[in-house]
Amino acid sequence: MGVTLKQLAASLGLSPTTVSRALNGFPEVNATTRARVRDAALKANYHPNTRAKSLATGRAQAIGHVIPVSTSHEIVNPIFADFIAGAGEVYSRSGYEMILRVVADADEASAYGNLIARGAVDGVMVHGPRVHDPRVDLLAGLKIPFLIHGRTSNVNAPYSWLDINNHRSFHRATQFLLDFGHRRIALINGLEDMDFASRRRNGYLEALASAGIAPDPLLMRQAEMTEPYGYRAAQEMMQLPDPPTAYLASSMIVAYGLRRGFSDLGLKLGRDVSVVTHDDELSYLPNDGDVPMFTATQSSVREAGRRAARMLLQLVTDPDCGPLSELMETSLVLGASTGPAAR
Repeated sequence: MGVTLKQLAASLGLSPTTVSRALNGFPEVNATTRARVRDAALKANYHPNTRAKSLATGRAQAIGHVIPVSTSHEIVNPIFADFIAGAGEVYSRSGYEMILRVVADADEASAYGNLIARGAVDGVMVHGPRVHDPRVDLLAGLKIPFLIHGRTSNVNAPYSWLDINNHRSFHRATQFLLDFGHRRIALINGLEDMDFASRRRNGYLEALASAGIAPDPLLMRQAEMTEPYGYRAAQEMMQLPDPPTAYLASSMIVAYGLRRGFSDLGLKLGRDVSVVTHDDELSYLPNDGDVPMFTATQSSVREAGRRAARMLLQLVTDPDCGPLSELMETSLVLGASTGPAAR
């Protein structure tokens, strides 16, 4: 049998309010106390009574994630799965359920409206923002707390978001390769109507311009981030009259495709060709060890899920606190996939 909130609070010598706020990750409760409360809750098998909490607060105690199954790109991928895992940890500790609604692109707007009209959710997490994204205006009009994982460039109205610094990340990665003497640097990007990919392209182009290098359209590709996409890019670009000596990959999955493509051509990473990739620190695809396989711009998408969930719950409990925003920086991790330009 688990304990109640009051029993847990009494065992810790804290008020029920402090314990509740600690479990919900509120920053005004210091990190030491939050950790102490979480450990005690785990040991005591404490679980918030969702039904009782819902009756007391008038909330659904649920957060909605509407997932469009697009005809042009697939959002349900390993990156999304790790984000959801991180967010789910926070929801669970805070006594919230997660409602996933998978819909066709054309039904996305009505799915949001239906969830909100039925009172099924207290807030909404938005995934896969595009450069031009109408969902900001839609959700603002529906008067529901929402947070975007990412940003959308062409929206002037304020909204809450959490993103990584994609522009700076790919500017830095490009500059790193330029410092190694590379001048023919390929960009194997995600779909550039997606905001993250657009920002990465701009960072890459800005670094090239600063070095006085004109961009070559033959060295820039955009597509869904899959392993075969990386493989084809490696195979085809190395056949160019003046092939790249270095590649920027939009994800670890693409980087593995590049690696396979180069291997089939008899080329060795770090010696014959260099690769820098973005690494979301996916749980099933680690880039670690004494010398990681890939040089990478690194940021945990699971941690992004945790932070985004905490921000959204803060908007739910205090709607007037927003808009909230957080820009996460990436780290550049040196691996075995980069070296000086071979020629």
